[in-house]
Amino acid sequence: MNIIAYSTILFIALLGAPIFAVMAALALTAFYFSGIELSAVAVEIYRLSSAPTILTIPLFTFAGYVLAESKAPLRLLRLSQSLLGWMPGGVAIVCLFVCAFFTAFTGASGVTIIALGGLLYPILIQEGYSEKFSLGLITTCGSLGLLFPPSLPIILYGIIAKVDIDKLFLAGLIPGFVLMVILGAWAVFNARDIKKRKHELSLREIKSSIWEARYEIPLPIFVLGGIYGGFLTATEAAALSAFYVLVVNTIFTKDLSFSRDLPKVIVESLTLVGAILLILCCALGLTNYLVDEEIPMKILEAMRTLITNKYLFLFVLNIFLLIVGCLMDIFSAIIVVVPLILPIAEQFGVNPLHLAIVFLTNLEIGYITPPVGINLFISSFRFNKPVIELYKISVPYLFLMLMALIIITYIPWLTLLWF
Repeated sequence: MNIIAYSTILFIALLGAPIFAVMAALALTAFYFSGIELSAVAVEIYRLSSAPTILTIPLFTFAGYVLAESKAPLRLLRLSQSLLGWMPGGVAIVCLFVCAFFTAFTGASGVTIIALGGLLYPILIQEGYSEKFSLGLITTCGSLGLLFPPSLPIILYGIIAKVDIDKLFLAGLIPGFVLMVILGAWAVFNARDIKKRKHELSLREIKSSIWEARYEIPLPIFVLGGIYGGFLTATEAAALSAFYVLVVNTIFTKDLSFSRDLPKVIVESLTLVGAILLILCCALGLTNYLVDEEIPMKILEAMRTLITNKYLFLFVLNIFLLIVGCLMDIFSAIIVVVPLILPIAEQFGVNPLHLAIVFLTNLEIGYITPPVGINLFISSFRFNKPVIELYKISVPYLFLMLMALIIITYIPWLTLLWF
């Protein structure tokens, strides 16, 4: 009977059923055949809803979507150009910074590619960069800010793994900059044949762009300063950010209208949040069943015959997560995979913070990993290019990101320096 039930669920999943429905069905079926009350799933949903950190997800997501729909990208682009545009590869480095900022706040690479791609792509082409370089850079940058606070995947990981979110924010800073430095070096290398520099360092332009972006500049300062200065919790920082960007963009800059634009922003941001929470609630029940049945420990026992030390474990983990990252969206991967690997990593002596950053870096790379990396398809749609072409374009960036992954994985003090 149970074989028929599980086969039916698998068949429904292959037909394209929503992942939350598949997870809920698996959890309920597993508990039913184990003789455990089905209310165990509802208990997990209640426990999740009572977690204080859960509020950070809708608040930071709303703040990110408000920024993306406003003229903040234009203001930050001008500011970055005035500060960095004079450098060799400066305009490409500007793209790195602006995309990382918006991905950190929205938590969704697709939003960054759709919202900023149309602005950044013509600027890169006009500056003399090739079409392949420009498309590859924007496609890769779509997920670049996922290691920076207040990244939604970091918050979700902290909730699932029961790791301090404030510490995770701090742990991701240096690894995030490692990724940016490597991609920035590639940008400078590709700028070597661009003879003419179109941007001069101008104090007047810097002052003007700082004044124009005066409302956006304080945002990361008071979010990070408030959290690490001990003045704000992550939840309080999220509430303050949402309120700040709402007031600034509707009252001061008047980029958004309360009646025309705000309802659309609310619907889009909370649709994403609702999808994440729905998957999370359904997956928690399944995760509890797997833990109760000691599935992670059974996997660990099987791995011990092949893996003898921490470094080999990290190597195998990276390969596994790269596959997961290109097949699953980052939120589903965190919810499903993290509870399984946590006890195994603990047995091999991997620091929980280091594991978190390695995990998230892998999934960040998964966004541009063929054949089904989601950024490749979003860019294909946004720029009207065949996805096969984007496969080829993404290869150099994939190797660069893998280089950064090796550094982050095997030099743990980059993550643990603050602790």
